[in-house]
This record gives sequence, structure tokens and C-alpha cells, in this order.
Amino acid sequence: MTQLPYNKGLYYTLIIIFILPIYLCGCADLAKQSSFLIYTPVNETTDSTNATAGIDALPTDTFNSHEPDSIRDDDNNSIAYLPLIPIGDESCATDPENSENSSISSAIQAKLDEALDFYQASQEFWQQGELENALQALDQAYALITEVDAFDQPKLIQQKDDLRFMISKRILEIYTSRHITAKGNHNAIQLVINTHVQKEIDLFTKSNCRSFFEGSYRRSGRYRQYIVNELRKAGLPEELSWLPLIESGFKVKALSSARALGLWQFIASTGHKFGLKRDLYIDERLDPYKSTHAAIAYLKELHEIFGDWPTVLAAYNCGEGRVLRTIRKQNVSYLDDFWDLYQRLPRETARYVPKFMATLHIINNMEKYGMNDIVVDHPMQFDIQRISKQSYLKDISSTIHLQENTLADLNPELRYKLLPPEEYPLKIPVGIKEKLIAGIDNIPEYVKTQPGLAYHRVRPGETLSTIARRYNTNVNTIARYNNIYKKNYIAAGKILKIPQSGKISGTGSKESKIITYYVRRGDSLWILAKRYDTTTKKIQAFNKLKSVNLDIGQILKIPTGPHHGLALYKVKRGDSPSKIANKHNMNLSQLLHLNNLTKNSTIYPGQQLYVE
Repeated sequence: MTQLPYNKGLYYTLIIIFILPIYLCGCADLAKQSSFLIYTPVNETTDSTNATAGIDALPTDTFNSHEPDSIRDDDNNSIAYLPLIPIGDESCATDPENSENSSISSAIQAKLDEALDFYQASQEFWQQGELENALQALDQAYALITEVDAFDQPKLIQQKDDLRFMISKRILEIYTSRHITAKGNHNAIQLVINTHVQKEIDLFTKSNCRSFFEGSYRRSGRYRQYIVNELRKAGLPEELSWLPLIESGFKVKALSSARALGLWQFIASTGHKFGLKRDLYIDERLDPYKSTHAAIAYLKELHEIFGDWPTVLAAYNCGEGRVLRTIRKQNVSYLDDFWDLYQRLPRETARYVPKFMATLHIINNMEKYGMNDIVVDHPMQFDIQRISKQSYLKDISSTIHLQENTLADLNPELRYKLLPPEEYPLKIPVGIKEKLIAGIDNIPEYVKTQPGLAYHRVRPGETLSTIARRYNTNVNTIARYNNIYKKNYIAAGKILKIPQSGKISGTGSKESKIITYYVRRGDSLWILAKRYDTTTKKIQAFNKLKSVNLDIGQILKIPTGPHHGLALYKVKRGDSPSKIANKHNMNLSQLLHLNNLTKNSTIYPGQQLYVE
């Protein structure tokens, strides 16, 4: 009786050792095969959002094993599969590539959106002082974007890069904030007078820098009142209105060695970040009003990071990244004494905060330093008139009898004193708006000239110098147009492009070309004349035809008209001859000549014009 249980135990042991692994292996193989057989057919009417519905049904930890427990849904054990298209199944292959790409894009976008949610959650934790939770949320966000492979989709790649930058910057800010002890409130700038500040006071009042300070203070009257009003609206200290004095001397066109530009000295990248437009015609860093809004936004962002105005000013000068790295290296509560940080900053930045404090001290004690008799300039007063005609400021000013510099001072953001092709809000002196509107049709429109080109085949013994003298140009111009780097070496037989100054490509009457044409079945003189923009009489005269009858295979010489080979453009609402010419890379004079128009001609929507 005792033997049976022993044999039974041995029997079960053998089953577990030898048979169960075989069975499990077979199940695993079956599962692999089944994963290729289970699919959900996609109907032709199913859109991309329905095709990716299976993704939303997946448990959260399928995408991210690092997600906090509070976000997981362990009760949902149902498994959903992405819709698979079986190979060779024509009924399901309506557009498999687009459906698959849409599904992948939706899945990637879902992960990026989830990463952004974690990033925003970290902001809330940080504001509540829960630094560890904020860092954990950022870790979750970073883990999600590392799982994303955006393939070759530019928009998703850009989103991923932006998120990576935002997360990295926030992590650095949180770690730095552990060493920050903010003093003072949002509206307080604590004025300190120490040896560093006193040195800058002496420079501004006793050396050659005194004339700079006096001139800057005089120019401040043009813009400072506007800056003060905007600072009040933003809830920032009014003392910040004196920052342009040490940044640019209140010169709107000031340019630093670091390529910082304008009243507030923005570099191109920082200006772009805060919405300052820069293109061929406009650089809004030079606009004192738009750059003021950008500077206020930048200062508010820096104050949210550092919470202390001396540090904010240092970061404004050299960038928040440099200041954050310096703070992290200190590992002390530096805001108890900002001047410890001051010693570790670049020399130019180290002087920046003392300069600002020296400026405030002098402004508050003008009589003490003998500057109380300086009269500041009057604030800039102007009206705005929107103009859709691209013209030079000199042409506008001459039409309304103004000095060109008057308009240039009011519109410093115009890089070449030329209005952009699109509608532009032109600042003009007060009281002349009606005069400008009345004379706007008489203002010459900008003509985009293109140099005419001659072509020269190099002969043995010729040099760039001899060719340049022959065509009344210079060696550098020829070399630039032909990408020649070794100016002392050109090969005989090479054809060079020679720009001809004073010529406009395509302007004037277009030379008639003579083409050889073989008559085909159905041709007539009228059809050929219309096709080649000529007349039946010209074709008859050129070929000495006595009648209008043609024979198949007959050879004709046809003089083409000026519009042969041109396209027709239908004028749209808002078009002007200048816009149409620029759109088709033509000269305005050329467009007008081709269509028998003048600069005073009016065009209408629906009208057809010849264009190249």
C-alpha cells in the first residue's frame, strides 16, 4: 500500500521533467504563429483614428513600465491588437501603407502627448515645493521620449527635440533651485553700494564715460515712458526701464561684438524665441516697441527661474545657462550674498550688475553729480498708416515732402529703408496721414532689377582681367558669378557669364524668333498664327504664299510674336503688378511691357496677364 504513492510521485516527476517542457515549447510556437493570424480587417470607410483605436485600449504599462501606480489600470486585462493586413488578402489591402503609417504616427503622438503631460505635472509639483515628485515626473517624461522613434517625420522629430530640451532645462532648474534662497518680492530691486558699484559710479561721472551717460540719459526720453508703462502692466519694477542705458545707450541701432542688436540687445536666437521677426526686409530687434515686449517677457521668465533681481540681470546679460552652471558649482545658498556669484561670472557680466546699480544711484542723485540740467528728448509721437505698396522710404518721403531720416527714425526695423512686399504698418509723423493717403498712388513702386548677362567663350591667351576690361566690369564680379576660386586660372573654351551693369534682364521689346514648322493634318494659317502669337499675313509674307491653302509636310518659317512661350496668369484679389512680378521672378518693367501696361494702370480680379 505504501509502494503506490511512491510510484505515483515518481511518475509525476517524470512528466514534469520530460513532457511539460515539450508541451510549453509547443504552446510558445503556437502563440508566435497565432500573432500573425489574428487581425482585424480595416474597411475602406474606416478612418485613421478608428484604425488606431486598438492602441488606446492597451494597458498603460504596455507603453511605459515606469508609469506611477496611480495611473495604471490593473483591472483592465483585455488585450487589443493593432489591425494587421494579411499578405495577399486583396479585400483588406485598400491602402495598407497609409493606414500603417497613420497608426504608427498616432502611437508616437500619443507617447509625446503623455510625455508633455508628465512635464506639465512636474511644473505643478515644483510650484508646490515637491521637488522629488517633480523630478520623478520628468524622469517619466524623458523615458517616454527615449522610446519614440520618429522615423523620417519632421513634425514628430521637432516635437521630440523640443520636449527633450524642455525636460533637460527643467531638470537643471530644479536642481539649481535647491541652492536658491529668494529674497525680496517681485517688485523689489535692492540697491547696494559697495566697492564694485562705486567704481562704476566714478567711471560714469568722472571719466570719459560721463559723456556717454549724459547722451544716453538725454535719448532715454524718446522711449522710456513707453517702457515704464509696459513694465507697470507686467508688474515688474520700473527701475528696469534704465536697462537700455547700459545695454545700448538708448540707441535703437546699437550693435555689439556678439551681434546683439537694438535697444535691448537681443541676439538673433533669443529674439526669435520671444517672437521678434527677422527676414530680408525687417529685423524687429530694431523696433523699440516690439523689442520692449520681448525683453519684458524674457525678464519675467528669468525671475521665475531665479527669484532674485541681481541674478536675473546677470542672466539677461550672459544667458541663464551660464548662471545656472555657476550656481550649481557653488553648492551654497548664494542669494544670501550675490557678490559671491559675481566673482565667478565672466568679466563683462560681472560688471553688468554694478553698472545697473550705479546707474540707478546716479539717476536718484543727478544734482549731486552735476547732471540735473540735462534736458531729455521728447517721446516719439506718430500715427500708423498701413501700406501695401513696396516702396523705398526716400520715395515716400519725397512724395509727402518729408526728410527721409524722419521716416527712418520712426521705422528703424526696416533693414534697407524698403517696405516689405506684404502690407506694412508704416509709422509716420502726426498730422500727415491724409496727405500720405492722397499721394499714395504717386509713390514709385520698388522695381526689382536683375543684371543682364552676356556670355563669353574664353579664347587662348585671355585672362579674367582682359575679359573684365572688355565688358566694363571687374574680376571679382566675374569670379563670383562663375564660382571661380583661382582667379589666375581659366580654361580656353569655357563659357563665362558676364553681368552687365545698367541692363535689366528681359526688359524692352522681345526679339522675334523664327521657327521651322512642318505642316500637319488639320493645320491652318489661322491656327498657326494663334499658336505662335503672330498673324496670318506675316506668315504668308514671310513664306511668300499666294493663298491660305497648306499641304501636309509643307515647310513654313514662322516669325513668333512677343507673347509666344509665355503663360497666362489670372489676377486675384489683393494682387498688384509688383507682387505678380515677384511671384514669377520677373522684373516689373518687363511685366508691364508684356501686357501693354504702365505704372499707373489698374488691374482687376479675373484679368489675365502674360507672365514668364
